[in-house]
Amino acid sequence: MTTMLKAKLHRARVTHSELEYEGSCAIDGKLLEVSGIREYEQIEIYNVTNGERFTTYAIRAEDGSGIVSVNGAAAHRANPGDVIIICAYVGLDQKELATYKPKLVYLDENNDITHTRNTIPVQVA
Repeated sequence: MTTMLKAKLHRARVTHSELEYEGSCAIDGKLLEVSGIREYEQIEIYNVTNGERFTTYAIRAEDGSGIVSVNGAAAHRANPGDVIIICAYVGLDQKELATYKPKLVYLDENNDITHTRNTIPVQVA
C-alpha cells in the first residue's frame, strides 16, 4: 500500500476557532462533497499563517456557509483569518495507483471554490 493525497482544500480561511466546541474541524458541507472528504475522516491541517501542522478529523458545517472552524484542542493552533490547507490521504495498492488522481479544490478568501484540479503543476526554477 502507498499513502497518497486523496483530497486538498487549498488556502481555506479559518472562520471560527472554538475551544469549547465538540469536534475538531467543521467544514462547509458543500466543500466536503466537492473534495470527497467524508465526515469523521482523519485530516491533516497545515496552517500557512503560523506554520502549525496537526491531525484532526472533519465534521460537517452548514452547506453553503463557508464555515471552516477549528475546534476543541486544535483551536489553540489556528485563529480566525488564518490561511490553512486541509488534506486527506488514502492507502492504495499498486493496481489502483496506475489511474489514481486526487481531488484538489482551490478556495478564495471567502472559502468559495475558484477551481478544481487533479494535478499540481510542476515546480520550476
